[in-house]
Amino acid sequence: KSLKIEMPKNLKAGEPLHVLIDSSGFKIYGEGEWKTRKHGVSKRRTWRKLHIAICAKSQNIVGAMLTTNNVGDSEVFGNLLDRINGPIASVSGDGAYDTVGCYHACDCYGAEPIIPPRKGGKKQADNSNEYDSALEKRDLALDMIESYGGGEEGRKQWKKESGYHRRSLVETGFFRIKTIFGSKLKSRLFCNQAKEAFARCVALNKITGLGMPD
Repeated sequence: KSLKIEMPKNLKAGEPLHVLIDSSGFKIYGEGEWKTRKHGVSKRRTWRKLHIAICAKSQNIVGAMLTTNNVGDSEVFGNLLDRINGPIASVSGDGAYDTVGCYHACDCYGAEPIIPPRKGGKKQADNSNEYDSALEKRDLALDMIESYGGGEEGRKQWKKESGYHRRSLVETGFFRIKTIFGSKLKSRLFCNQAKEAFARCVALNKITGLGMPD
């Protein structure tokens, strides 16, 4: 409970980070997968959501937050960026972060948002004077998708040109956490669960520092 755990600072001071953000669930208690498959899901299944930010270059976790499972990804986006030490060049996230608040948070840090607009998304820069500068970047993404032909093909080309696909590294990060340390938190108190989750992140960084496969 009183353990002090800090994410590592940017090793090369002043070098802007290309940050990849996502979240995943960790079970607190509940039946195993076999019992769930045979008898259905019980009400006594509780999860926590771990939100992490990974440096695309080093694959180190540079920011982490733990929330209850009813907290949306976009709600903690700004707070997660606050936990990152050092300048941020860009932030990549999936469609769950396509909100005005997330674009505004990126704008505050001078970071380029690499977030796919939702299907059927409309331009919004002219509808909110307060966040015009942030939403212009979203509108630019919509223009690029349209210039590539729109639809799924346009979105596919935009993801390729914008470098969105490197976001898969954060999904790989979650896979590594769950494979090495398990997908269940053992602590009962929420504050202890948070420290347990952060300890896993720091431990994974140490493993990453030993070397990654080419």
